[in-house]
Amino acid sequence: MSLVKKLEIVLADTYALYLKTQNYHWNVEGARFKELHETFESHYDDLAEAIDTVAELIRGLGEKTPGSFEFFAKNTNIKPAKEGISDVEMVNDLLEDQKVIEASLRNALKAAEDADDPVVVDFLTGRLVTHRKNAWMLRSSR
Repeated sequence: MSLVKKLEIVLADTYALYLKTQNYHWNVEGARFKELHETFESHYDDLAEAIDTVAELIRGLGEKTPGSFEFFAKNTNIKPAKEGISDVEMVNDLLEDQKVIEASLRNALKAAEDADDPVVVDFLTGRLVTHRKNAWMLRSSR
């Protein structure tokens, strides 16, 4: 699979995780509402920036960037948000998604290394750092 195709999966996963995280931000309840509401917001703000950068990397490689919900739904590895779940279940769900998106990032990173593309390598490495930190924060808040 080409680097662009792997970046398209990263884009779909990032977009799906953005939507899920924003959903949980809107719907979290409980004693830790403020803490989790703010944590989820910081995560989806970061994901929004990453979405734009991935799209621009694809364009920089000379391809059109897919942008439909249909494309994202067909190409993401992130499961949809669960409705009516507790704050702890939201944290656990998003924690599992950190593993999923890290796998997509590692796949794309391998392709970027094989293509000798240091720009994409740098970006993907930074995203891995971010998701590892997010996983740590989510794990620590359970």
